[in-house]
Amino acid sequence: MTENASMDQTPSEETGAAPEVPGSNDLQVVIAQRDDFKEKWMRTAADLENYRKRMQRELADLRKYESLSLLKGILPALDNLDRALQAAGGTPGTEELLAGLGMVVKQFETALSSVGATPINSVGQPFDPNLHEAITQMPSAEHPPMTVLQEVERGYTLSDRVVRPSKVIVSKAAE
Repeated sequence: MTENASMDQTPSEETGAAPEVPGSNDLQVVIAQRDDFKEKWMRTAADLENYRKRMQRELADLRKYESLSLLKGILPALDNLDRALQAAGGTPGTEELLAGLGMVVKQFETALSSVGATPINSVGQPFDPNLHEAITQMPSAEHPPMTVLQEVERGYTLSDRVVRPSKVIVSKAAE
């Protein structure tokens, strides 16, 4: 063999392997790149869909609880109106004032219910630390232990979230 003849031979001819088809290696590279790009595109599309769903959930939660901070600001005023009604309840000559305050309290309650706020029913219910805040215990022979006897400050929920727990007096076993 001459020197030129040995240089013209490809490695596959030297080893006895099948000769390569020109461009077949390039085709495999292109196919691999296509598959890689397709996989990346599918992942990106799935990520985008997950992002859309997460944003929709977060927007729905935002709408559901948008009045939460407003409620926290209004509830103390409603509590003071209730206290004023209770304080003026035994005073003679305040019937008209009591009627007016009662109407204002009803308007507040209507406004609260229109945004989805509901009062927590406490009196006579078993104590639930998720809904109630016990401020004291009182011995009671009529009620089982850990039953709410009195509501000192009404609690509210907004949808499924507690805005403010009810402040309550809870029964304990009679001594």
